[in-house]
Amino acid sequence: MIERQIAIGHRMGLHARAAAKLVQLTRRYKSEILLSRTDLNSGGGNSSEADARSILAILLLAAGHGSTVAVRATGADEAEAVDCICEYLKG
Repeated sequence: MIERQIAIGHRMGLHARAAAKLVQLTRRYKSEILLSRTDLNSGGGNSSEADARSILAILLLAAGHGSTVAVRATGADEAEAVDCICEYLKG
């Protein structure tokens, strides 16, 4: 398992078009890929986690510009998947 945190660099955050592109990217990889909002955890509340292959789950994260997201992948191509997704999320 590999996990890396990144701030959302897209000007409008993970809106519908950006989320759809993210889903397309994740389909290139065999690994299980999850996103979670790490900036919500500081208050002791529930963490918000999403399957990166689900556009609805990504949109429900409500990750705006500057939100901190953890990208976690588990599987044969986990390192490549995390690198690619983090590069995309940087904007």
